[in-house]
Amino acid sequence: MSQKCIVITGPTAAGKTGLGISLAQAISGEVVSADSMQVYRGMDVGTAKPTVAEMAGVSHHMIDVAEPGEAYSVARYVKEASACVDDILARGNVPIIVGGTGLYIESLLCGRDFAENAEADAQCAPLRMELSERYDRLGGEVLWRELREIDPLAAGRIHANDKRRVVRAIEVYQLTGQTITAHNETTQAIPPRYEAVKLALTAGDRGDLYRRIDRRVDVMMEQDLLAEVTHLLESGVSPQSTAMQAIGYKEIMQSMQGLCSLETAVERIKQESRRYAKRQLSWIRRDETIHWITWDKEPNLSEALQVSTEFCRRAGIIS
Repeated sequence: MSQKCIVITGPTAAGKTGLGISLAQAISGEVVSADSMQVYRGMDVGTAKPTVAEMAGVSHHMIDVAEPGEAYSVARYVKEASACVDDILARGNVPIIVGGTGLYIESLLCGRDFAENAEADAQCAPLRMELSERYDRLGGEVLWRELREIDPLAAGRIHANDKRRVVRAIEVYQLTGQTITAHNETTQAIPPRYEAVKLALTAGDRGDLYRRIDRRVDVMMEQDLLAEVTHLLESGVSPQSTAMQAIGYKEIMQSMQGLCSLETAVERIKQESRRYAKRQLSWIRRDETIHWITWDKEPNLSEALQVSTEFCRRAGIIS
C-alpha cells in the first residue's frame, strides 16, 4: 500500500483551506487538519475553522476532536491523525494534510512514536520540576553552563533564557546518559512514516499577507468572536486552559477583564497574528523539500490548484 500523502502548509491567512478543499475535490482526497486550535470543539470563529458549506462535501478529519478544557498534545495528535491517514490510504483515497502547525506536520510525517515514551514522561516529571525550580532559583545562566559542560553543541544552539529547552536538554542527559544532540540525531534517523509532497502557500509581498491577516481578524469580530469567547467561559472553560491562550481568545479575555479596551484587543490580535505568521514562515523555510506557491496581492486558487496537481502527478500520487 502506498504511503504517499500531500501537505499544504503556510502562514495564517495564506489560503491553505481553500486549496486543500479544491485539491481534494480534484484528486479524490480527504483533508486531515494540522491546526493545533481547530481540534477544539466550540472554537470556530477565532480559529477560522471551515464551515460545513466551505468544506463542500470534502471529508475533513482532526477537527472538533477535543474539548477546549483539555490539554491537547502533539503525541495525541500523531496517534489520532496517523490513524486517519492510514484509513484514508486503505480506502484508496489521498490524504491531504492541511494546516500551519509545523510541529504537528513534522511529527506526523516522520513517524515518531510517542506512546513508548509515555511512562518515561510520567517518571521524569519530578526531575523536570526539580530542574525547573533550580532554573528559577539560580538563574538560567547557571543551568546553561551545566548544559555547556554536558553538550557544547546544544548549548551553542540554546539561549540561556530559553528555560524549556535548557531544562529539557539536561533532563534527557540525566535520564538517559545521552546528550540531547545525540538524541535528536537518533530521532532524525528514523525512516519517515509517510512520503509527502509538501506545498507551502505564501504572498510574494509580506505586506499583502499582513493585510489579509488584518482583514481576517475584522471578519472574526463581525462573526462575533466576543460572543464565542463569552460562551466558552460561561460553559466552564478555564481562562488558564491551553485553548484559551490561543491568539484571539487571550486578547478578548483581557478586554473582558478590563485590562484593555475591545479596540486595543483587536489591534493586539492583528499584531500577534502577524508575528505568528512570521514564525510559521521561519519554521517552514527550514525544510528544503518544500515546494513554494507564491501569490501576488491575493491567492490565485485556480493557479495554485494547477501547480499542486502537477506536483502530485510528478510524485506519482495521481496519474
